[in-house]
Amino acid sequence: MLSSYLFLQLVCIALFIYGIRLMNSPETAVGGNLIGALGMAGATIMTMLEAEVLTVGTVWAGLLVGSALGVWLASAVKMIQMPQMVALFNGFGGAASFMVATLTALQGGLNTFALFTSGLAIVVGGVTFSGSLVAAAKLHGLMKQRPVHLKGHNTYLWVSGFVMVLAVIGMTFQIGTPGLHAALLIIFSHLFGCVFTIRVGGADMPITISLLNSFSGVAGSVAGFALPNGALLVVVGSIVGASGLILTQIMCRAMNRTLLDILLGRTTVLPGSAAQTGSQAPLEPAPEGAPEPAQPDLPSWQEALCGAEKAAIIPGYGMAVAQAQLQVKQLAELLESRGVEVRFGIHPVAGRMPGHMNVLLAEVDVPYDKLCELDEINAFLEQADLAVIVGANDVVNPAAMEAEGTPIYGMPIIRADLAKNVLVCNYDTKPGYAGVDNSLYKRDKVHLLLGDAKDSLAELIAVLKGGTAERPDGPEQDAAPEESPAALIKAAQRVVIVPGYGMAVAQAQAQVKFLVDLLQSWGKRVEIAVHPVAGRMPGHMNVLMAEVDIPYELLLEMDQINDQFKDVDVVIVVGANDVINPAANTHEGTPIYGMPVLRASEARHVIVYNLDRSPGYSGVENTLYDMDHCIFVPGDAAVTLQALLEELRAAG
Repeated sequence: MLSSYLFLQLVCIALFIYGIRLMNSPETAVGGNLIGALGMAGATIMTMLEAEVLTVGTVWAGLLVGSALGVWLASAVKMIQMPQMVALFNGFGGAASFMVATLTALQGGLNTFALFTSGLAIVVGGVTFSGSLVAAAKLHGLMKQRPVHLKGHNTYLWVSGFVMVLAVIGMTFQIGTPGLHAALLIIFSHLFGCVFTIRVGGADMPITISLLNSFSGVAGSVAGFALPNGALLVVVGSIVGASGLILTQIMCRAMNRTLLDILLGRTTVLPGSAAQTGSQAPLEPAPEGAPEPAQPDLPSWQEALCGAEKAAIIPGYGMAVAQAQLQVKQLAELLESRGVEVRFGIHPVAGRMPGHMNVLLAEVDVPYDKLCELDEINAFLEQADLAVIVGANDVVNPAAMEAEGTPIYGMPIIRADLAKNVLVCNYDTKPGYAGVDNSLYKRDKVHLLLGDAKDSLAELIAVLKGGTAERPDGPEQDAAPEESPAALIKAAQRVVIVPGYGMAVAQAQAQVKFLVDLLQSWGKRVEIAVHPVAGRMPGHMNVLMAEVDIPYELLLEMDQINDQFKDVDVVIVVGANDVINPAANTHEGTPIYGMPVLRASEARHVIVYNLDRSPGYSGVENTLYDMDHCIFVPGDAAVTLQALLEELRAAG
């Protein structure tokens, strides 16, 4: 007869496997996740109680704290931030494995096999933990997404690997002290994980996340061999490791890349390199006197949109950044109401992690049966009248078929070029993460609707409704036309943006990013001034800026910028109040008197985009608003900044 403990182990394993099976379909994925979580929770509690690792009270306390933390993370993290959260979760799995293995190895009394598996678990768990932290940092914009090649990069890897091999051998055969071996394994496994992950470019992060997920399972499985009651951990870890590895291979095939090339950072090029545009031979000039080729009578994008009978919508990471999935759904519904057959083309590596686009579209209730994989959507595009690209680049780039020597050459792509007409709703025509110019943009049948994806989709939606695009109208200004915000900004050489909590409330960080990019494209010096207590917690503004990939080097602390404000042409305040209030220096007896503030008032011009003129949290009227060189623009920051962007683009 089976013991009760073994029986419960089998039940937990069955729950876990059945939960994974249910995740094959979006309709059952939620239930599958809950069942798998139940099996994992049961296994964790049962193992700790059986091994008498913790008391019953401690187990339940830990369960409650962990559950509360998990619920908070799931609720607080935005969908666009899900890739970096998944990367962190992979790291937590690796950390748990190497900590368990370390404690097991140090307790003594283990046989040779248990010591070997403990050492191996420390290695894999440490690599997973540090590698996942680097991946999460890249995804969140805290580190540059391009591959980082250190001087002597391979030397670091070889030395780390050699030291870890020696340490595992020493731990296995009990040569020297276990503590020394464990310390060496922890240090060099973390070094190895950091060094190999920073060499992976942003375009390959989906594959990297999948690989690290596999590593976390392998680490858990190996750690299970070292435990007296680790059979359950071995089984579950093996399942996670195998499934992660299978997914990694699938994604590598989808990109026509080898895992080794990705890990060695061979899949991304720097802008301007010879490989950026491929090795296509230059076109031969036409013979002198030859007639000009006839130009086809191409429809306008409005005609192409309204005349389509079959349409494909191809989302990419740009849709996630613009948070335009709701507009994508509205566009699809409007097309279908006109009798158009609509399909969504989902590339396996679109976004920052496997299934990223599927999740975003499911968030707005796009039917799963309309989501087509690569082969299916390409067959559909052969008969499609229209392809609408929303924030996608590399995954639709024909250079994958044409430009030998580029990182994406040979990569299977969504053949948007096969459609009769193509509408591109991308922010700009810059290369994607692979650094390869998109030759699709230069084709005659392609219409570029550049800018924020929400605005471009609003134009499409308005045309289908028979109206005009509803662009946000900027508030009326008392200033003369020559003193309008757009005119001042266009004439400025140096611009400093000051974000505050109002920007967070309005979720206007994307507009701030677009403004920074636009001004930099005009050759202006742009910086972000961050007050230490701006927002609701330390670092709040930094996190929001990183969320939209504003480079960290543009962020200036108060001490760095305050003495320079007098040399700034225009300061743009976005949702900040107390932290730029000059009353802190003049109004004795008020709550903010003596508080160090950003001296934005010293700039030549100040433009304030706040909801209204009400005092900030301190309750002190902001004297900046009444200064002659200040223009106050009331209203929702996302709306007013969007109006500014439209005016600047029209003027540029």
